Amino acid sequence: MTNPKSPSRRYLIPKFRFRSIGQYFLRGLLVIVPLLLTAALLIWFFRRMDSLLSPQITTPGLGLATLFVSVVLVGWISSFFFVRRTFGMIDRGLEHTPGVSFIYSSLRDFLEAFVGNKRRFTQSVLVNVAAEEVWLVGFLTDEDLDSFGLGAKFVSVYVPQSYNVAGQLYLVKRERVRPIGHLSPAEVMKYAVTGGAVEIHDKDD
Repeated sequence: MTNPKSPSRRYLIPKFRFRSIGQYFLRGLLVIVPLLLTAALLIWFFRRMDSLLSPQITTPGLGLATLFVSVVLVGWISSFFFVRRTFGMIDRGLEHTPGVSFIYSSLRDFLEAFVGNKRRFTQSVLVNVAAEEVWLVGFLTDEDLDSFGLGAKFVSVYVPQSYNVAGQLYLVKRERVRPIGHLSPAEVMKYAVTGGAVEIHDKDD
């Protein structure tokens, strides 16, 4: 017969202590809140994407699946040579259209900085902007600032803001920048936008 006071049973079912109710409550929040917020955000995103084709498509999930397939087809078709030439002509036309060029080129360059062939947020750095021993977490986005008349001695660093979608762009001297080679850009971005409230791990972990 198993001893009810054996160590294995004791660790399997911890004893409830009324004096620890506050600790149990906080621990429950740590478990439940991230799960609920993640589920709520995913459901919100799913419903928003799924409703883009309504009222033409009303079956739950079919609208999102149709959007996904459509994007994949557009990406596949755009890989054809003559289609690339056509999109290139449209792209140049929109770039020279007053009132449209700023919006279009800004959105295009922003997306390419993340997922395109001109990705910029791939090299995370520490940058010293103000005080001697105060460092900001950012991303090296440009190493050629000749267009600003600063030459090769300066680089541009984008610094995201914590708990915010905004950020700040700094043009600083190279010696004020330290590469962060042992951490992935995703880990650095997560650390920056959460105000340093999360644990980060090396690339090899």
